[in-house]
Amino acid sequence: MSGAEGQVLYVGKARNLRARLGNYVRGEDSRAHVQFLLHKVVQVETIVTDTEKEALILENTLIKKHKPRYNINLRDDKTYVSLRIDMNEDFPGIQIVRRVRRDGALYFGPYASVGALKETLKELYRIFPLRHHRWSQCCRRERPCLFYQIGQCSAPCHGKITREEYRVLVNTVIAFLSGRHDDVLTVMHQRMNDAAEVMNFEEAARLRDQIYAIEKTLEQQKVVSQDAVDIDVVGLHREGGEVELCLLFIRGGRLVGRRSYAIRWSLDEDELLAGFLQQYYGKDTVIPPVVVLPFAPSSSEALQLWLAERLGKKVTLHVPQRGPRLDMLALANKNASDSYRERGDRREARHAVLQEIRKQLGLQRLPNRMECYDISHVQGTHTVGSMVVITDGEPDKAAYRHYRIKTVEGSDDYASLHEVLSRRLSRGIEENDLPDMVLIDGGKGQLSMVEDVMTQLGLLTRIDLVSIAKSRVKRNVRGSLESELEKIAGIGPERRKGLLKHCGSVNKIKQASLDDLRQVAGLPETAAQTVYDHFHGDNAD
Repeated sequence: MSGAEGQVLYVGKARNLRARLGNYVRGEDSRAHVQFLLHKVVQVETIVTDTEKEALILENTLIKKHKPRYNINLRDDKTYVSLRIDMNEDFPGIQIVRRVRRDGALYFGPYASVGALKETLKELYRIFPLRHHRWSQCCRRERPCLFYQIGQCSAPCHGKITREEYRVLVNTVIAFLSGRHDDVLTVMHQRMNDAAEVMNFEEAARLRDQIYAIEKTLEQQKVVSQDAVDIDVVGLHREGGEVELCLLFIRGGRLVGRRSYAIRWSLDEDELLAGFLQQYYGKDTVIPPVVVLPFAPSSSEALQLWLAERLGKKVTLHVPQRGPRLDMLALANKNASDSYRERGDRREARHAVLQEIRKQLGLQRLPNRMECYDISHVQGTHTVGSMVVITDGEPDKAAYRHYRIKTVEGSDDYASLHEVLSRRLSRGIEENDLPDMVLIDGGKGQLSMVEDVMTQLGLLTRIDLVSIAKSRVKRNVRGSLESELEKIAGIGPERRKGLLKHCGSVNKIKQASLDDLRQVAGLPETAAQTVYDHFHGDNAD
């Protein structure tokens, strides 16, 4: 569905497109979101596919390409990381990566916190001394690294361990990361006993310490199932048009992480859940063999085929009716509900801040959407306008924009700002998408220019305008202070600097006693008397 200027507003799929569009056009769907969308749609384009899976893939591709306003839009989350082990290497190491690629390597995750994952890796290296650095970097060293000296690396690069022995370590790490903790502990107990029987007590003690470290690590992880299959669980909580989705990561029966998404959504939950799965698993992330859902979307079969194609093996979308997985789903739903309430508490705190901003700046309305503008250029060329958006007290990075200046020659900041604001606000009028407050970086000149733009567009009473010129304020204040001191005969730049450094401000210089002024470094007594007389004599202001 496209708007008047050809912009894509919404992308969807349906087995019976005529019936679905008929519901919209006949007004059978009375939701405000749908009605608002229909008022903007001027053209509907259709593409026929052979299978539902092809339709799903095409829908996902078009959403990524056009980023339609009325489709679900998950913001990219840069904090997701995974662990990568490439078994094609002679001596594989562990890497922290942000993208899961189809390169034949093993991936474990996802993990929400890079910091927490690095701490986990530190413990892992203490138990399993794999190499820390890239193989090429390791081989350039003349001697083993410091990690080898403290027992956290087996130094395969310097022949301190055989390939077969190193593989045993790697396979144990893989089993551990895969959740087969009991298998790992059983093997390590056996190896410890074998070492003790042949009186290799040093090796037996090392294995004993490794076993203890693993058991302590496992104590910190919540066991939610005896099922060793990796599972993602999607919980959902909805109140009106606000939806909270919570994703729990279950690995080897243990809860290893969670992630929540807040979404504004007024369409049906079937489309919401299907869109979420497409966007989340369409990124370079780990796909588990089982995904537990609160209900089955109508496109479940196509979604399963699409996920299986991405993973390279079967993926099951499971809606549990009983048993441990139903308990997992209840836990995910509770997390979604708790996250929604926590977000509500944070929203109230942000609302209080917005109220204070309104009070301090004397605004007509609450600045729920603030847009901040600045102009930058390189040596008079490549001028660019920047817009930063704060929505409900939080940075809205998806709404940030850069504007290439099209009509201004050279480095005219005033004209460039005029063009940027004219383009943005004109479009805002057309789309009924205007800010509550505009903040510009500039002084009276920029402020007056933006006022002219708003007056021409009839927005001066609809949008609050704020100008901030920190550097200019400092220069003006400093200039006024300097000019006040420059009036005093015999007080040059160095003495003015000394006075300001000693007293802190011109006001304090005015209030200083003669004895205080005599203490200023580099200021003769006669000059101190002159300064005192200037502010306290008959001619003082």
